Amino acid sequence: MIRPMFGHRAKPKKFDMPLRYYDPEVDEKRKRRIRLKSAYNRNRHRSQNIRVIVYALGLALVIWIIAVL
Repeated sequence: MIRPMFGHRAKPKKFDMPLRYYDPEVDEKRKRRIRLKSAYNRNRHRSQNIRVIVYALGLALVIWIIAVL
């Protein structure tokens, strides 16, 4: 806390990144896996919306039946 008052600054940490080489096969596998995951999440989201609508319609039907009687 006192160091910045005397002109000392925090130094960035040194980073030594390992070298990587581009492999098109691995990239293609990763793209396919991402596509499958996104398709699964999209279908799951739609089914949840349908479920909520069905519950809302069922609740409305019950309230309507109670109001009529």
